[in-house]
Amino acid sequence: MLSPSLTRSAALPRAAVGEYFLLAVAALVIAPHVVQLPVWCSAFVALMLLWRTGVASGAVPRPGRAVLVLLLVLSVAAIGLNFRTLVGTEASVTLVVVLLSLKALEMHARRDIFVVFFLGFFTVLTQFLNSQSLFSVATMLLGTLGLLSTLVMAHMPGSEPSLRAALRTAWKMAGWGLPLMALLFVLFPRIGPLWAIPDEKPQARTGLSDSMPVGSVAELAQDSRIAMRISFDKDAPPAEQLYFRAHVLSQFDGQQWTSDDVQAQAPAARGDVRIEGAMVSYEVSLEPHGKTFLPLLDITPMAPSSEDIVVQGGADLRWRSPQAVQELLRYHATSATRYRYGLLESGQSLAAQTRLPAGLNPRLLAWAADIRMQPQMADADAQGLSAYLLAHLAGGNYRYTLQPGTYGRHTADEFWFDRKSGFCEHFASAYVIAMRAMGVPARIVTGYQGAERNGVDGIWTVRQSDAHAWAEFWQQDKGWVRVDPTASSAPYRLNEAERLGDAPSGLGGVIGSLSPGLWIQMRDSWEAINHRWSSWVTNYGSSQQLELLRHIGFESPSQEQLAYVLAALLGLAALVGALWARWRQPPDQAWQRLHRRLLRKLAASGLPTSAHQSPRALAQSVGQAFGDAAQPVCDWLLRLERARYQADASTGALSALEREFKRLPWSTLLAQKPR
Repeated sequence: MLSPSLTRSAALPRAAVGEYFLLAVAALVIAPHVVQLPVWCSAFVALMLLWRTGVASGAVPRPGRAVLVLLLVLSVAAIGLNFRTLVGTEASVTLVVVLLSLKALEMHARRDIFVVFFLGFFTVLTQFLNSQSLFSVATMLLGTLGLLSTLVMAHMPGSEPSLRAALRTAWKMAGWGLPLMALLFVLFPRIGPLWAIPDEKPQARTGLSDSMPVGSVAELAQDSRIAMRISFDKDAPPAEQLYFRAHVLSQFDGQQWTSDDVQAQAPAARGDVRIEGAMVSYEVSLEPHGKTFLPLLDITPMAPSSEDIVVQGGADLRWRSPQAVQELLRYHATSATRYRYGLLESGQSLAAQTRLPAGLNPRLLAWAADIRMQPQMADADAQGLSAYLLAHLAGGNYRYTLQPGTYGRHTADEFWFDRKSGFCEHFASAYVIAMRAMGVPARIVTGYQGAERNGVDGIWTVRQSDAHAWAEFWQQDKGWVRVDPTASSAPYRLNEAERLGDAPSGLGGVIGSLSPGLWIQMRDSWEAINHRWSSWVTNYGSSQQLELLRHIGFESPSQEQLAYVLAALLGLAALVGALWARWRQPPDQAWQRLHRRLLRKLAASGLPTSAHQSPRALAQSVGQAFGDAAQPVCDWLLRLERARYQADASTGALSALEREFKRLPWSTLLAQKPR
């Protein structure tokens, strides 16, 4: 039964049905882009679609060509001013959306409708540039089916096409194409990260960068997006040992910390790594981040293994991808959480990591010098000096916050003596500056700290909000020692239940306020499903294809063999389709075949017939020729006529009549002569 909305639309004129439905579908395919579109663009698109709705209803006239040209020029100029270009990713997507709305406003001929279809399908396709999540794919599928239904309706005969029939036909077409689409997806050769485009708008959000500016960001917005997922082979280490190293920053110009990859040695070249305790094995599923770093548990002395890339050794026990990570990357690693390394560090390297820019942070440098000259600290080693600084941070009323405000030129002085509030970069930077002022080699390490276990699939999730900065200092006979200055004054930073985090918004905020446990369970379930989707679908690559060939029976699968298998299956699919089309003939052909069989039977009984006779005329002739014995045949002929000429004639009804044809009393008719 038609829904009330479909019943109302069926009473509209043909043009109104097509236009209203097409405008609704256009709004549907544009809606997912609203989050990325500028506000003015969303308002412009909404105005164009409402204008066209008024045109379809007859309330307002269709705009003239001059008005359309003016709207096009103004919108393109606004895009250029907004993005400073017309060829970037966001500018191009915005232009496509604007063109779709303008073409919907302009359409008046059949070819204009097909242009709207083309722009609509292209707009759906560009959603992959923003997200490939399961939710995005669901909205894309819904928009595609809507466009396909509209296209079917545009080709339907009659003055009042049925929207229900168009939807049913579109679903059938999609269902018929689904097996072939799945086959091509599984076996068609992978051609690389087609949709991986780096972010063009860096924002002040929690996350990792290859440099660390200090004091220039007044406020950080928590970013709850997933950075990576960790699957441990056995039990996970304690939370206080979950430090994932990404960058080592040893150069400071007064405002920014950067790495020095020239002087440091690659992991494979180091011979001073000592592992203490058991190693931890795990697999990382790293989300695209547009950089080359591979976060790993501190430390990982051996290169991680990956089917997708050859991992390269970086400096200071860091590891790198040969190219920027633009798609989900998996690698397996074995790391140590208790270790000693850097015992053989050269004097030149250590001296470089005690340097400080001249004329900056004079109060902290003077304070550190005074501490170093105190009698009780005169003979203190690096670990003793570090313990003194950490105790000062713990008892000095320092506060961890994501809103410290913008700092001036002497960032460490302001943090240490005046504001006493900041996020992890302020704690780590001031600590390292103080250690260097006391003559101790020290540096900053950035990465991720902590992880959260998903209660559904047991996989540990590391979010962008887990990005963290800590420090290392060097001591004789111990090498580089990790220390977390932030944890001294904010120990809850290591406790996942008390971390600073962004509260859920919208429906999630309502559910979270009513039942936090339910919200966490829903979030974990959704993330687990999305992880499976990413693993099995969006990041299905050549390695999975070759593994599939191994399961089929190929010992050493290759891309050539994959092409052979694909060609063979496509040929088989074509053969099956041809046989099915021959077996499942259209109703007209099935009726003609059954009608010819009937004429041959009647001719064999001695009754003269003609090919132009209808089933009703044949029923009259048979009744007159054979009397009551032919009544089953006459009834069957009348049912054949109804099956042939009724509005919803189908092959199934004719197939039932064909089976009944064999059970008719032909032997009785053949045994007697017609009257």
